[in-house]
Amino acid sequence: MTVIEPPALQRDDVVVRGGGFTIEDRDALPADGRRHELLDGVLILSPAPRTRHQDVVVNLAVLLKEALPPELKVVVAPFDVRRGADTAIQPDLVVARRGDVSPEGFTTRPLLAVEVASPSTRWIDLGRKRDLLAEMRCPHYWTVEPHGDDDLPEVTLWHLVDGAFVERAVVRGRESLEVATPVVLTLTPADLLDE
Repeated sequence: MTVIEPPALQRDDVVVRGGGFTIEDRDALPADGRRHELLDGVLILSPAPRTRHQDVVVNLAVLLKEALPPELKVVVAPFDVRRGADTAIQPDLVVARRGDVSPEGFTTRPLLAVEVASPSTRWIDLGRKRDLLAEMRCPHYWTVEPHGDDDLPEVTLWHLVDGAFVERAVVRGRESLEVATPVVLTLTPADLLDE
């Protein structure tokens, strides 16, 4: 297979290559240390995350895993959430039913998708990726800003209402929020750091 690469658009550390790519095309690309996602046939190449980003992901994964009932599973990126042959996104964390997890990724909607914002990917995470998860009817989407007020994280919880995500709550720094769905837990953003 020969992939003809159109000119790339580069925004910060993210490379965007024009439409027409399929999951098969993406999977044929050599490993280069970047996250390779497809949004409606457009290839998005994101840089490896920084340490604080990874600390938040790991600590949130542990918090979720400890709170989940046995029929649910938390999965950490890179792991595909697929829609059709030309869309495969990789949220930082996904919560799904165990039976929906396969070696290739998810082809059904997750129950919760979480993105930890990076300066270079915020425009995707709060744009087309969030819209795509809404189209897939993912009921919950959380976005984490690792450097909020006082340099402490803040988490925004979004809930799907009439096909679009609506902000349900924002919890900052050392504040705590009792979350009831899709998992019961106490969320304190400052506890997501490993410092």
